[in-house]
Amino acid sequence: MSSRRNFLRTTAGAGLGAATLGRFPFARELAAAPISRAGALRPVVIASANGLQAVERAMQTIQAGGDTIEAVVQGVNIVELDPQDNSVGYGGLPNEDGVVQLDASVMHGPTRGAGAVASLEGVKTPSRVAVAVMRYTDHVLLVGAGAREFARKLGFNVNEDLLTEDSRRRWLEWRASLSPDDDWISPEEAGAPPLRTGGRGAMADPRRDGERALLDSYDGLRPWGTINCNAVDRNGNISGVTTTSGLAWKIPGRVGDSPILGAGLYVDNDVGACGSTGRGEAVLKTVGSHTVVENMRRRMSPTDACLEALHRVVRWTVEKRLLGPDGRPNFNVNFYALNKNGDYGAAAIWSGSRFAVSVDGRAQLRDSAYLFQRA
Repeated sequence: MSSRRNFLRTTAGAGLGAATLGRFPFARELAAAPISRAGALRPVVIASANGLQAVERAMQTIQAGGDTIEAVVQGVNIVELDPQDNSVGYGGLPNEDGVVQLDASVMHGPTRGAGAVASLEGVKTPSRVAVAVMRYTDHVLLVGAGAREFARKLGFNVNEDLLTEDSRRRWLEWRASLSPDDDWISPEEAGAPPLRTGGRGAMADPRRDGERALLDSYDGLRPWGTINCNAVDRNGNISGVTTTSGLAWKIPGRVGDSPILGAGLYVDNDVGACGSTGRGEAVLKTVGSHTVVENMRRRMSPTDACLEALHRVVRWTVEKRLLGPDGRPNFNVNFYALNKNGDYGAAAIWSGSRFAVSVDGRAQLRDSAYLFQRA
């Protein structure tokens, strides 16, 4: 009884926080989460390597007093609207039918809000539709025709042609090489000289620097691409967004990890945020981003949390078609993470990956940690 009296006296003085722990025992886990003081943090924005402009824009928004969700979405909009980026939004590589289908998710830490769309067609900025799902519905995820109709009702232009001349060319080249027995042929087979002049309305030169990142992302399979962007402000409030056109030449309706909470994106305002790029199926199977955040809850640094989650991806990869001669995955997965204290880090299965980060108003690319050295 004496121990019980002392406990009650102590918890009564602790106020609402102690009452919360009493009602919800699982909240005791948060005792191990990073601790921050409002107004004492340095804002940080982290993104995948194609997000250098995105982190710069997001940081400007935060420094101007904008909410972190507004910041990260404004940042990725730059990439979604960039026709030179074949991995996201306008100009994204299409499915096997030549149709661009987009996926995106957002999470707002302070309100625990979340919204996502998948297999969305005809809209250049799926991240903004995901925000609308979060703000105006009691749902989290809308897909396909339903997501498009929802976007139309909210005033989005849902009749955009998302194929550029370049992405259409790449799809035609893939289609022509799919089978030697079909009726599709390449320009070379037709005896026509390839157009390598670049510019509007012409076939683009695949050797240009703008395509280098996409060529590097083949990993022996098909090109993929995504942008993830996460931010924490000086009050410790966190938001994240992941948006993508998904795996190139995918089966229509295929959905990867990007719009799935806990896989391609996860935000816990008590702990931190994580997002991913790379082979979505591998991240889905291991609930990758949630794993990283839970690792950070156990006081792991963001980089170590990412590396530990990647070890799980490697252990789960047992299909022979996904393994190289050395028995390791023949694909890549990248995680990008930050915690409530403003610490950040990124890691990949294979060396050579980079990430974008803005700290103290300076945006830069940095090398990611990795599990294995690429030959």
